[in-house]
Amino acid sequence: MSPRAAPVPLLIACALGIERLALRGGGHGGAGEPVTVLRTGMGPAAAERSVTRALTGPALRDAAVLATGFCAGLAPGMHPGDLVVARETRDPRGSVPCAGTDLLAKELARVAPGRTVHTGPLTGSGHVVRGHERPELLATGAIAVDMESAATLLSAVRAGARPVAAVRVVVDAPEHELVRIGTVRGGISAFRVLRSVLPAYLEWHRSLLLPGR
Repeated sequence: MSPRAAPVPLLIACALGIERLALRGGGHGGAGEPVTVLRTGMGPAAAERSVTRALTGPALRDAAVLATGFCAGLAPGMHPGDLVVARETRDPRGSVPCAGTDLLAKELARVAPGRTVHTGPLTGSGHVVRGHERPELLATGAIAVDMESAATLLSAVRAGARPVAAVRVVVDAPEHELVRIGTVRGGISAFRVLRSVLPAYLEWHRSLLLPGR
């Protein structure tokens, strides 16, 4: 009998301590595969350093990578607590296609009923996006923006072929900017949503282990 292949690990990368706190229930997926939640720090440079370092170690060398946390929505009608599933991530260095987008969207709708799930391109920025920048980024086809997802996924695929994905919770939207009254309420809503979605991430990971996936 041939030896059983080691389970493929999952690396979930987020930037902030509050995001990691929301995901703290992570430990093992349903198939027994190891799950690591990595706090990278803010910004693309921090994300690139942290993810590259994590994937050089033997434990995570072949890991699937999922970037998550909060984001700014770009499309009119988005609200704090909405979910964004990236079909690709983009930054000035290029784009990275995501795996299992439709499955993730379906599972997120299941575990977060009542929340709107958006799918489309997720773009990267080196700073918090404000005002006039929103329509400019929306015109490129992106539906949301954050500072770490694009750098995380680009670093992941440069370290080796692997499935990657990005899911973000909207905390800041065109009609609900962070500088406006209601920010705290929107942040609490986004935190609660992020806290609820780990089972969808684990189901995405589990699907990668099935024959034919």
